[in-house]
Amino acid sequence: MIKKTAFLFPGQGAQFVGMGKDLYENYDVAKKVFDTADKILDKSITNLCFEGPEEDLKQTVNTQPSIVAMSIAALEVFKSQLNITPKFTAGHSLGEYCAMYCSGVMDLETTFKAIQKRADLMGAVKGGAMSAVLNAPVGSLEKILKEASTVGYVDVANYNSPAQVVLTGDNKAVEKAGELLLAEGAKRVVPLAVSGAFHSKFLEDAGREFAKFIADFDISSASIPVVTNVDAAATISADDFKNKMPRQIYSSVHWTQTIENMIENGVDTFIEIGPGKVLAGLNKKINADVKTYNIYDKESLENTVSELKSEMVGV
Repeated sequence: MIKKTAFLFPGQGAQFVGMGKDLYENYDVAKKVFDTADKILDKSITNLCFEGPEEDLKQTVNTQPSIVAMSIAALEVFKSQLNITPKFTAGHSLGEYCAMYCSGVMDLETTFKAIQKRADLMGAVKGGAMSAVLNAPVGSLEKILKEASTVGYVDVANYNSPAQVVLTGDNKAVEKAGELLLAEGAKRVVPLAVSGAFHSKFLEDAGREFAKFIADFDISSASIPVVTNVDAAATISADDFKNKMPRQIYSSVHWTQTIENMIENGVDTFIEIGPGKVLAGLNKKINADVKTYNIYDKESLENTVSELKSEMVGV
């Protein structure tokens, strides 16, 4: 029997050509989401998701609205097949917009307009670097960031799991931090193919511009708490969302802390809704005892619904 569930939504990097196509072809609610995206954004999100090419899909200005459209389409199909109200919602970076939609903070049109503006602003930022660090020695990160900062700005973009953090900042400082972490015993440092140093102070201007853009948006308080990236705190107030949405662009993604917070509050079952299985993989590193289901196509949807129905017998 399921005690408490949380819905999770993936971020940039989870995309793949063909995502959402079988959902679109088999479920009217999914088709409606994709068609709405095409209309509101005045470009074919449908073609980007279904046909690519990959080179176009992985451009930030296209990736972010495409993942949001696919994830929300999968969410709407899931809701049409099974009635589960999560205890919390959360999304990794851009996935937070799907979480806010799921929790009633923004309607579909507002969500698409917000994520496209976010993508445009982030995609315009050039320069800087990002690297993923695997299995950094416990307690070494803060010391090494301080040491590497002598050659430039470096910070943590993502606390993805106890075994993985992502660094962001000046090229030389990110490179220096990687070298020092390897010397300390980190397993690997993997430079990421990105256009700019996301979730860093280099995006503070983008955050300010985004704050102006959403100033008059119709933002509601959440019907289900959203555990937000900037502080891993359960958030309900509309004012808090308006404050945190711009900050999230240039702040660290506290994903490990987000998952741990939900587990501490009784969540034992996570449902990852959107392309791929990235978040399920991170969950295994954060806490191997929790169960994570995935919904990313028709087959995974049907399997998840079937398993959840079995677990709900007697609820």
